[in-house]
Amino acid sequence: MAARCAAECTDTMQPIGLFGGTFDPIHYGHLRTAFELRQLLRLTEVRFLPTGNPPHREHTIANAELRLRMVRAAVAGEPAFTVDDREMRRSGVSYSVDTLAELRAEHPHRSLCLLLGMDAFLGLPHWHRWRELLELAHVVVAHRPGWKAPTQGPLGEIMVDHGTGSIRDLHDRPAGRVYIHAVTQLEISSTELRQLILAGRDPRYLVPDEVRRILLDTQCYSPQT
Repeated sequence: MAARCAAECTDTMQPIGLFGGTFDPIHYGHLRTAFELRQLLRLTEVRFLPTGNPPHREHTIANAELRLRMVRAAVAGEPAFTVDDREMRRSGVSYSVDTLAELRAEHPHRSLCLLLGMDAFLGLPHWHRWRELLELAHVVVAHRPGWKAPTQGPLGEIMVDHGTGSIRDLHDRPAGRVYIHAVTQLEISSTELRQLILAGRDPRYLVPDEVRRILLDTQCYSPQT
């Protein structure tokens, strides 16, 4: 009985990676980061959470339905990647703290890992109720090799109080740690990708083939739109 309980508890704590973003459009930079972090952290899955109404941008170029379609097409070939559309179904502005609160209620004992890029992490103090995030999840920061974490200001304080260099911490507790690790940085941005398409150039090899087909079929970033 005790052995079975221990096994069930270990299984419950297996971390879920949460990868949010506008994905306007999704590209190989997003996918490679998620893939490396899943392997490194031994995540049972990475959930892609396309933002519905992002608080830090006036609007997205592609509509929610199309962005969701592209994300689903992009992750279809990776069994450990899933798509969660809750932020698109939610009315009003999409705040990460609300999403994490929902997920925590659904998985009260599960380790949740919010996956962020370096730029997002540096802007974290501007997020809505940002200090509550660590009560709900771990924060995992993917960065370029050679980059160093902040040592001063609010993020410096967070690193002192919550920083860890142990992957085990992400498996042993449901929330509360900040883990930073270098990943392969593909120099692709959604903004530059949209500009490339606007200029009439082919996005081949920057996005999965299925996403490329959607972009070509819908012409969602072409001049006439």
